[in-house]
Amino acid sequence: MTRSELIHLLVGQARSNGFEFRKWYVAKIGLPWKNAQAAIEMLAAERRYYALLFSHEFASSFWKAGEVMTFQVPTQTFTRKMADGTIGTVSRKGYTRRSTREDAWLYHLKELAASPEPLRYMRRYLRVEDDLTEEDEVVPQDLSGEADEEI
Repeated sequence: MTRSELIHLLVGQARSNGFEFRKWYVAKIGLPWKNAQAAIEMLAAERRYYALLFSHEFASSFWKAGEVMTFQVPTQTFTRKMADGTIGTVSRKGYTRRSTREDAWLYHLKELAASPEPLRYMRRYLRVEDDLTEEDEVVPQDLSGEADEEI
């Protein structure tokens, strides 16, 4: 999948949730509107897709409010005043948390900013036909480790 195809899918999903791509493009990128395909090609070619990915309008439309999300809370160590008045160190193990939040998009923007490859992070939240595999499509292997030809 090319970068422009991925951006096209991202914009499509956000538009289905109410994102106004044309309005955002003209206001934030500042270029005249030709058509959606030309706008997506320009975002992909000049790496301006970062402006789209980190846009609050795009993020709040892409990740719907109230959607169930799963995230990992990291291990934490901190000091605090204990009941007997001493200062103690508290260590908490990491855990998985599921919640529905009105501002789930803020969490995803933080994770996106920390991600080394933002487009790869975004791709995890797309339902793409390439990702759908059925058990019938598994190619059997013979004992030598080479795959058999498709029938």
